[in-house]
Amino acid sequence: MDQTEKMEKSEDASEQAASGEKDLSETVAKHYNELKETGLEMRTQSRIFYLRNFNNWIKSALIGETVKKLQSESNKQSLVVLDLCSGKGGDLLKWRKAGISKLVCADIAGTSVEQCEVRYREMMGRGHQDRQSGGMFTAEFITADCTKVRIREKYQDASMKFDLCSCQFSFHYCFESLAQAKMMLKNACECLNLGGYFIGTTPNSLEIMKRLRSSENKSFGNDVYRVTYELDDLDTVPLFGAKYNFHLEGVVDCPEFLVYFPMLEKLAEDYGMKLLYRKSFAEFFSENAEKGEYRGLLNRMQGLETYPSDNLMGKVPEDYTETEQTYQEILAHDDRPEHVRQRGPPKVGTLSKSEWEATTIYCVFAFQKVSDKATGRTWKPHSQEGDT
Repeated sequence: MDQTEKMEKSEDASEQAASGEKDLSETVAKHYNELKETGLEMRTQSRIFYLRNFNNWIKSALIGETVKKLQSESNKQSLVVLDLCSGKGGDLLKWRKAGISKLVCADIAGTSVEQCEVRYREMMGRGHQDRQSGGMFTAEFITADCTKVRIREKYQDASMKFDLCSCQFSFHYCFESLAQAKMMLKNACECLNLGGYFIGTTPNSLEIMKRLRSSENKSFGNDVYRVTYELDDLDTVPLFGAKYNFHLEGVVDCPEFLVYFPMLEKLAEDYGMKLLYRKSFAEFFSENAEKGEYRGLLNRMQGLETYPSDNLMGKVPEDYTETEQTYQEILAHDDRPEHVRQRGPPKVGTLSKSEWEATTIYCVFAFQKVSDKATGRTWKPHSQEGDT
């Protein structure tokens, strides 16, 4: 079956999946608008404290690596960024550290956009007081359903171009229908410069389907998270509208949709986009955890909990079975200098098994704009004398 036939069948299946149901965008917006802001003390007591920090580290490393590539390939230090589905502004500090010059934040949840703008203005205030903090980027904030509204028409400057679009833990909502996926991609890619990147994090549909098919009742999870497939048949999964309910302790409890990546690649081609990679969180972590800057950042962000400890987050001993085995191997081959060993036994960083199972349903992805169909231009890195 070719891609055109798949798309036609997908539209039929999506309509059938959505028949009798109202659009789910309002449900998603309502969920995030009602999600309460929690202080640092409450977050540290959360069962998923380290999981959230780990996910945040993944985003930091993804953004950091992409910004370095952009600056290297374009010889451009000042970057303009679109944060699609920006939420409450959890990545504002990352953009500041990246040294960007302009940021546009867009999200469906009006309350979240307001909180994002407040957070930005607080950062600006602290920046003025701290001369060592460096310059602060300018920003604008848009409340809109990015799966239905062409947000370019809401920019202060409709001719604005971006070097990077980031969509973190949100892109999957657009796969409710073909029309919504197309609009989301239009918003993400149509204003990108040649050589610009579209990056994000999203549930890994292959991993989710693998776990669903191994489950007994179209549901899997643990004390941290749960995925429950909402459609009748796991053998005829539609390309759009493949709905499941996702619950993550204290953070998420709303419908989501599987992202079929071959279809995403096909749709992205209309904007001259090429998929550079899609990697599981486990793979991305393995590749970046030992890099000097990200290793230190992982520690500072408390992306892993310390083992052994009297205050482990895991609720059952099985959460640390593999960690204990690794720890015993480290003890058996402890070759640290004597003066270091006298300070106490070694420690290892880990996540509980429950948290690891939750985070490994996700993947990172990166597209690059390699051609402009309107002008016929194609992209070459700065080192290859620019684009032609």
